[in-house]
Amino acid sequence: MTLLFDIIASVGLWGAVLRIATPLIFGTLGALLCERAGVLNLGIEGIMTFGAMIGWLSVYHGADLWTGLLVAAIAGGVFGLLHSGLTVTLGLSQHVAGLGVTLFASSFSYYVFRLIVPTAGTPPTIVPFQPIAIPGLSTLPFIGPAFFTQTAPTYLAILIALMMAYILFRTPLGLAIRMTGENPHAAEAQGVNPMKVRYGAVIAGSALMGMGGAFLTLSAFNSFFPTMIQGRGWICIALVVFSSWRPGRALFGALLFAFFDAFQLRLQTVVEGVPYQMFLMTPYILSIVALAVMARRARVPQALMRPYRRGER
Repeated sequence: MTLLFDIIASVGLWGAVLRIATPLIFGTLGALLCERAGVLNLGIEGIMTFGAMIGWLSVYHGADLWTGLLVAAIAGGVFGLLHSGLTVTLGLSQHVAGLGVTLFASSFSYYVFRLIVPTAGTPPTIVPFQPIAIPGLSTLPFIGPAFFTQTAPTYLAILIALMMAYILFRTPLGLAIRMTGENPHAAEAQGVNPMKVRYGAVIAGSALMGMGGAFLTLSAFNSFFPTMIQGRGWICIALVVFSSWRPGRALFGALLFAFFDAFQLRLQTVVEGVPYQMFLMTPYILSIVALAVMARRARVPQALMRPYRRGER
């Protein structure tokens, strides 16, 4: 019990929680925005992979870090445009189209990376984002070094979560997005173009997914390898359900999963005789339990995964 308390009370644990949560925050907010408009985007895993690759590649070839993050967002938006064309315009299965985008984006990432960076024993590296100590807050006992000495993209992810919560529930744009996800025909009757809303939401959401992938190569690490996303995209899809499609709860869910992950990493170093795979399973098992509890209360957007065709009822 003392050992567990020491781990939980360590500054390093809580600093790691924010770092681990950041790509999940970007990805979950992106998926949430798509689904609020009625489109399931299962292309997230591939979009995050491509965002990680193209953001890193841009910086590796001379761009600054913010430009690399922007390039990743633009690339994500392009894949969002592709997904929108398949699901919104053509009305194809959102499940199949999303999985197709994931397979294409992941494979294309590896192809481009190996085309530009030949196989080498040690992957080339860049200088990533450095932690920023916020004046006046970083010196606070415990919470200062844990929460206020993070890299700039982490602060940006939290800011976007707060902005999205405000936009979705306090602005006409947010009302249009939510109405499109609930009843696109009613939205059309109020003068809203559901096709444009869905296109915009999917492109913007996919841009956030690309930024989530880029965080891994531009901030958490300093190089790219094709398997670095490691299922984070699918975790984001689950976190959207856990959050009941609310940005504030999505932020909490990402932090909760990150806490489980950071905790098991530290537990591995102090507990002997237990296979490390057992520790790796822990955050996923606990997340499944939390998801099962929350999903029973979740209210799914009524038009989610339903193609919209003008004039049909």
